[in-house]
Amino acid sequence: QVSLVETGGGPVQAGDSLRLSCADSGRMFSKYTIGWFRQDPGEEREFVAAVIWSGDATYYADSAKGRFTISRDNAKNAVYLQMNSLKPEDTAVYYCAADFSPFDPTAEPTIASEYDYWGQGTQVTVSS
Repeated sequence: QVSLVETGGGPVQAGDSLRLSCADSGRMFSKYTIGWFRQDPGEEREFVAAVIWSGDATYYADSAKGRFTISRDNAKNAVYLQMNSLKPEDTAVYYCAADFSPFDPTAEPTIASEYDYWGQGTQVTVSS
C-alpha cells in the first residue's frame, strides 16, 4: 500500500527557500518515479519536477529550472524538493505523486493523469 505524505510547506517571503519532503512507508517506494505538482484554486494541477526510481534522471518545468532541485533518498523512502529564490507566483498547494509505470526513457513523466497515487498536499505561500 502506498501512502504519500508531504511536509515542509509554509509561509515565506519572496527570495526565501523551502525544502519539501515526500515520504512513504511502503517497501516499493524505491521502484517508483516520484513527481511534484502544484495547484492553485480554480487552476489545473501543474507539473513541477520529477525523479525516476534510481535518481539518475530528473525533469523540471521551465518555471522550476535553475531554482528548484528534486532529489531522493531511497534508504529513507523520501523525495525532496529544494525550492530557492521563491516568488509569489510559486504560491500553491504542492503535491507529490507516485507513478507505478515501468520507466520509459522516451517519455517525460510530466502528466498528472499518469500518476497512480497522490499525497494530500502541503501549502506554500510566498508573499512579496
